[in-house]
Amino acid sequence: MEYKNYTFQITLQDYLDKVGIKRGTLAKKVQSTFQIIDNYCKNKVERLDSYLLLKICVELQCDISDILKIEYHQ
Repeated sequence: MEYKNYTFQITLQDYLDKVGIKRGTLAKKVQSTFQIIDNYCKNKVERLDSYLLLKICVELQCDISDILKIEYHQ
């Protein structure tokens, strides 16, 4: 996602790698499909689901800033 010179990055895959959890395992824990979690991991999401993000953060015991980043590009 991009706005002006800012890019919104979903860094869920990086966090999953860091804590050693697979996408399929996370999908089961948050009662979602593998495809939806896979799209988040590949940063291919048009609209974020706040409830899903809440469930992901609770299950991973992380802050939203651990899986979402805003980057500035010149």
